[in-house]
Amino acid sequence: MLGKLARQHDPNVLVGFDTADDAGVYKISAELALVQTTDFFTPIVDDPFTFGQIAATNALSDVYAMGGKPMSSLAIVCFPDKGDLDVLYQILAGGLSKMMEAGCTVIGGHSVRDPEIKFGYAVTGTIHPDRIWANAGAKVGDKLILTKAIGTGVISTAIKQGKVQQEWIYAATKSMTTLNAKAAEVAVNGKFRIHAATDITGFGLIGHAREMAAGSKVSVRISSAKIPMIPGALDCVRAGLIPGGLNNNRDFAECLVDYEGEISADVKTILFDPQTAGGLLLSVAGEDSAALVNALQAAGVPAVEIGDVVAEGKPLIRVS
Repeated sequence: MLGKLARQHDPNVLVGFDTADDAGVYKISAELALVQTTDFFTPIVDDPFTFGQIAATNALSDVYAMGGKPMSSLAIVCFPDKGDLDVLYQILAGGLSKMMEAGCTVIGGHSVRDPEIKFGYAVTGTIHPDRIWANAGAKVGDKLILTKAIGTGVISTAIKQGKVQQEWIYAATKSMTTLNAKAAEVAVNGKFRIHAATDITGFGLIGHAREMAAGSKVSVRISSAKIPMIPGALDCVRAGLIPGGLNNNRDFAECLVDYEGEISADVKTILFDPQTAGGLLLSVAGEDSAALVNALQAAGVPAVEIGDVVAEGKPLIRVS
């Protein structure tokens, strides 16, 4: 709908919504710009404290995906008029724990009465105007690095339907409550030529790879065998535990994908799984890829190289 509105022209807007990027960037001075984003959603786990942690991790992720450092945040709360206030306290406490871990100060927020619980944050971060990671910037010859496994969407659906194993919940929750701070720190502070970046969230791996490829005017190749998956994710797909968002993602983006070789239907499906607080997808110069993966893994980030960037053409995305 934003595309239908009158366009504002401000030379200080370094990144707007034109290429569906993760956050906006507004220039304050030659040395400083603000990174701004917001995200909130309904509960995806039963425990309110954990839900708060996940919501905060997810909101912070967009700042990390731009190469920025979170600075302050505002809580966004929708809560039933006669809801248990201890539940609300636990949600807020969980979110605060992750904001404190990120060094991001919660300075206020806003709440409304709503029959359905929703929670998240508006986050502001800082970045140097010349060191922004946008999702449009990938170059031919780059390698694609993913920093987290995928599968949180189908596992969250399994949780809601009570058809999940405890180890799957543990693995998915650990992923969704792990900040992308360490991954961003390693990538920002190292001498790596990162040309584009995004985080894998609601549009799934293919959806976000599509945004990167289209915005950068390139095509990408992805090796399905290299994509890390959360334990239980494929089991959920086989059991038909498919979130509506996955089907929407597939309807929207699969027309731009060609499959090459023997790829199971389950693997094809999981590529469109909507993630919550997913990992970073980094497009890095090919010569720097191995060093970056090694540095990330040494820092405890389970990063893997999953593909590369090629000249623009059809298909936009090739999965082998």
